[in-house]
Amino acid sequence: MPTTTWNRHHILSLADFTAVEYDTVLQTAASFQEVLSRRTKKVPTLQGQVVANLFFEPSTRTRSSFEIAAKRLSADTLNFAASTSSMTKGETILDTAKTYLAMGTDIMVIRHREAGVPNAIAQEMDRLGVRVSVLNAGDGQHEHPSQGLLDLFTICTLIDPANPRIELLKGKKIAIVGDILHSRVARSNIWSLTASGAEVHLAAPPTLLPKFFADYFSEETTNSPIPIAPYPQPPVPHRPLFLHWQLEPALRDADFVMTLRLQKERMTTHLLPSLREYHQLFGITRHKLTLCQPDVKVLHPGPVNRGVEISSDLMDDPEFSLIQSQVTSGVAVRMALLYLIGSGKV
Repeated sequence: MPTTTWNRHHILSLADFTAVEYDTVLQTAASFQEVLSRRTKKVPTLQGQVVANLFFEPSTRTRSSFEIAAKRLSADTLNFAASTSSMTKGETILDTAKTYLAMGTDIMVIRHREAGVPNAIAQEMDRLGVRVSVLNAGDGQHEHPSQGLLDLFTICTLIDPANPRIELLKGKKIAIVGDILHSRVARSNIWSLTASGAEVHLAAPPTLLPKFFADYFSEETTNSPIPIAPYPQPPVPHRPLFLHWQLEPALRDADFVMTLRLQKERMTTHLLPSLREYHQLFGITRHKLTLCQPDVKVLHPGPVNRGVEISSDLMDDPEFSLIQSQVTSGVAVRMALLYLIGSGKV
């Protein structure tokens, strides 16, 4: 395991992550990936600790991988579902969190459809003076830190499996394509990929990629019009982004292409003429990848709308697709995150 000291108590955003923190996560995840390749895949690192998965909205990959990650670290797990909880009787989110606190929870993994909920719970835990860590598993249109980190890990381990580190992406061209406006995954990936020195190109129809989007990632902008979070972000150096309302410039000579799901459940107005037209203009296919580098790889955080964001045959082609690798990487990365914020509690 890396010997670097980890001082972050909560993981709520990647906006202020340092290069050392990124590399610590990547190297710790690489160590756990080796553990997961063994016949005995369990380590006693968090034995006696309780990890509560508080998911206020549906999830398959994130929830399952956090549960597996906690169990691989020998932690006890509690799983929450809003539809069968006392919230249906009027209990508040903070009261729910305090209930799990009273049960001895050490780490709370929280997903919510509203931005800022994990931050509010983290502030309440800090106010109470308890040693409970909060890990953001996706909040509204704000961020999804663990997804951004597993995407980073997937790419870096492809380049150098033995020593993944963010400097490997310096100068690489990475295209992020799709529903960027509503995507918390896109925001976390923009923070991590620009921190690595990669050249990040965003491509989407104008309705899904407003011109002012890039302003949020500049230190000159303090009051972003983008509905990202109801609390301020720390100042960061300017993060240059390239915005395209056509797909071809973003794909040209790209080393990696990350396509995003159309989040129809978050669209309050008709932002697209049709799914068929979207696929024709922005869907990733083998033919469109001919614009990219010959060894280009494709990512998607899931779930995938086959035939919309990406053609079905391309999604299943291991020559191009890293989608299954992303799912596999998710367990090792989430083990790393739970370990880093939980090891100081043992």
